[in-house]
Amino acid sequence: QNIPIVHIHNPKRSRMPGCLRHTFPLFKTRQKNRKSTHHFPRVEKISDLYAFHYVPQLKKFSRDSGWSVFDHSREFLRMGVPNEHWRYSAANENFELCSTYPNWLYTPTSASDKLLEGSAKFRSRARIPVLTYYHPETQASICRSSQPLVGINQRRSSEDEKLLLLMAEAGPSDANMYVVDTRPRINALANKAAGKGYESEGSYEKMDLKFIGIQNIHVMRESLQKLMEVASNPNIAMSDFLTGLAGSGWLKHIKKILETSLFIAKAVGKEARNVLVHCSDGWDRTAQTCSLASLLLDPYYRTIHGFQVLICKEWLGFGHKFSDRCGHLGDDPREVSPVFLQFLDAVWQLQRQFPCSFQFGEKFLLDLHSHVYSCQYGTFLGTNEKQRAELKLSEKTYSFWGHVWENINDYLNALHKPMSEFSEGMLTPDLSPQCIEYWRGMYNQHDGLLLARESWMDRVGEILRENENRRKEKRIIEQEIRELKKKLGMDESKEEEEQSESVSGGGGGGAAAAGVSDFVETPNEDENDS
Repeated sequence: QNIPIVHIHNPKRSRMPGCLRHTFPLFKTRQKNRKSTHHFPRVEKISDLYAFHYVPQLKKFSRDSGWSVFDHSREFLRMGVPNEHWRYSAANENFELCSTYPNWLYTPTSASDKLLEGSAKFRSRARIPVLTYYHPETQASICRSSQPLVGINQRRSSEDEKLLLLMAEAGPSDANMYVVDTRPRINALANKAAGKGYESEGSYEKMDLKFIGIQNIHVMRESLQKLMEVASNPNIAMSDFLTGLAGSGWLKHIKKILETSLFIAKAVGKEARNVLVHCSDGWDRTAQTCSLASLLLDPYYRTIHGFQVLICKEWLGFGHKFSDRCGHLGDDPREVSPVFLQFLDAVWQLQRQFPCSFQFGEKFLLDLHSHVYSCQYGTFLGTNEKQRAELKLSEKTYSFWGHVWENINDYLNALHKPMSEFSEGMLTPDLSPQCIEYWRGMYNQHDGLLLARESWMDRVGEILRENENRRKEKRIIEQEIRELKKKLGMDESKEEEEQSESVSGGGGGGAAAAGVSDFVETPNEDENDS
C-alpha cells in the first residue's frame, strides 16, 4: 500500500549510450525494515528476449515487413558483379565453409571452390578473403577477411597466396593490391606470437601491406566509459570537460577510423587499386572501415534504403557480433564494446560536413542505435546469419527496417539534394582535428529530459516540411476558389481584363499604388489634414 517510488538510477552504472534509465519501486520489508529491490531474472538465451514477445500496438506493419530489404544478388548486380573478374560462389551455401560468413560469397573468377577451402584453413575462423564492394567506374574493389595463421614459424599457404594474387590481378591496373591491416603493428605482432599474424610481403605477390593503428575492443570500451564520465556530469567545469574529453581519446579513435576509411576509398576511387581489409577476426574494425569506405564512394549508400543494405551486407551479413558487443545476454562483459556506435558517430561526422548528401538525418542514426540495444526488433539479435536463420527471426520477430519504412517521413533529411553535386560522387571529408566534433545529440540526448533533444537539422527539416504543407494548402484553396467562381458563373478571363484595364488606365504610379494598396491601408482625409 502506497509503495514509495524511488529513483535507483546510478549514473556511474549507466553511462553507456543505449543504457535505459528506469524508475523502480523499492519495497520496505517488515523484517528488520530493510529495503529490497525486485531482481529481474537473467536472460540466458536469445529466444527469451523482448523481440520474441513484441507486437506493435497499432499493427501498422506486418511481421514480414522489412526482412527483404537486402538481396545479395540484386545488390552485387547493381555494382556490376558477376563480371569477367568476379563470380558468385556457393561454397558457403550451407555455412559449411565458414559459419560466421553469409551463405553467399563473391570471389575471383579463376578461384575454384577447392582453392577457397584451402584458404579457409589458413585464415582465422575460416574467414577467407572475399569481395564486398566493386566500384563500377574504376573497376577496383574492396575485399575483406580475417588475419592469416602465420605464427612465429612463418607458416605459408599456397592456396591463400594464390587467392590474394588472383584478387590483385582482378583490378584494372598492374598496381599492387593494398592489404590494409587495421590493427596497430604491435598488436599484430602479439597475434603472430599466438599463432596468427599478418601477411608477409615476401610470401605474397603484388601486395603492399599497410598497418593503420585502430585500437581493439577493450581500449574502445574504456574510452567510451571515460567519455561518459565527463558527458554525464552537468556540473563539470569547462576546462575539466575539455580535459576529460581529450583524455578519453574518443574523438581520436573516430578520427583514426575515418582516416582509414578515406584511405581505402581513395585507393579504390582515385588510384583504381584493389584493397583487402582485415583486423584480427574481421568482424569489428573491418566492418567499420569497409562500410565507411563504401559510404564515401557510393551515393546509393547515403540513401535510407542504401544505408539499410550497407548494414545488412557489411555488419549483419559478415557476422558482426551484435549480441556480444551490445551485451544482449550479458554473458561476458569483456565482449561488450561500442564498435557499431563508433560507426554511427563517424557517419554523423560526415553528415555534419555534407548535410545535403544524405537522405536521412540525425534522428535515423539515434533511433538505429537505440534499437540495436533495445531488443525490440529481431534485426540485430544474434552474432551471425547462420544463428539468425536457426532462430527463424524473420518468422518470429518484427524487423526494425519495417518500422523505418512505416515512419519514413520522420527520418528524411529535408536538406538532401539528390542528383546534384552534393549527393553524387565520392565524399572527401576534412579530417583535421578541428573538424571532428563531439556528438552531443548522442551522448547528451536526454540530459534528464523525457524526450531526446531535437537537432538543428531535424528542426530545419520540420520547418521546410511545414512550408511545403502550407504551399499544398494554398494550392488546394486556390483550386476551391476557382471551382466556386465557376459555380457562381463568374468569368475569370473577363474579370482579369477589367483589372488590367483599371491598372493600365492609372499609369505607372497608379499601378504602384494599386499594388501597395493590397498590403497598406490608405489614410483617411482627417489624417491627411492633420
